[in-house]
Amino acid sequence: MRVIAGKARSLRLKTPDGMDTRPTTDRIKETLFNMIQGEIPGCIFLDLFAGSGGIGIEALSRGAAHAYFVENGKEAISCIQENIAFTKFEESATLLKQDVFSALSMISEKEADIIFMDPPYRAGYELDLLKALAGQPYVTENTLMIIEAELNRPFDFAEDIGLRIVKEKNYKTNKHIFIRRKTE
Repeated sequence: MRVIAGKARSLRLKTPDGMDTRPTTDRIKETLFNMIQGEIPGCIFLDLFAGSGGIGIEALSRGAAHAYFVENGKEAISCIQENIAFTKFEESATLLKQDVFSALSMISEKEADIIFMDPPYRAGYELDLLKALAGQPYVTENTLMIIEAELNRPFDFAEDIGLRIVKEKNYKTNKHIFIRRKTE
């Protein structure tokens, strides 16, 4: 896995061993960032269930002002720390070494611009996670939330919790759902 573009372009990132994380492939990461590139410069970026940190590091490489990495897996935390140091993004990165649900209240930004989340497939976190995010003061109608999920995972509950799906991008085995708060 490598950084696709920006300051850290072409640097190879470490990934945790084992099956606990599923790093987003370079091709899917490139497609994702091509879709959101206009929103990256100067943004506050959250990488939830960060794994190796590859998504947040890509955002920093492309000009994000700050990235939060949230992860509670011991090996993954070590991997994120090494990747942040290797890419020299220590000054613009915050690693929260805890469960995603408890970490959400530790983020003290006025507004998060982009929140990327890649929860474990089949764990059923999506609804509770979106509800928890909807209650955070830094999630505004301008915040773009992106969930990586299994291809067949429905998100018909989004409307019921005050969110709207603005785009869905399907790949061979998974998809990205782009969500914003409903505007009043």
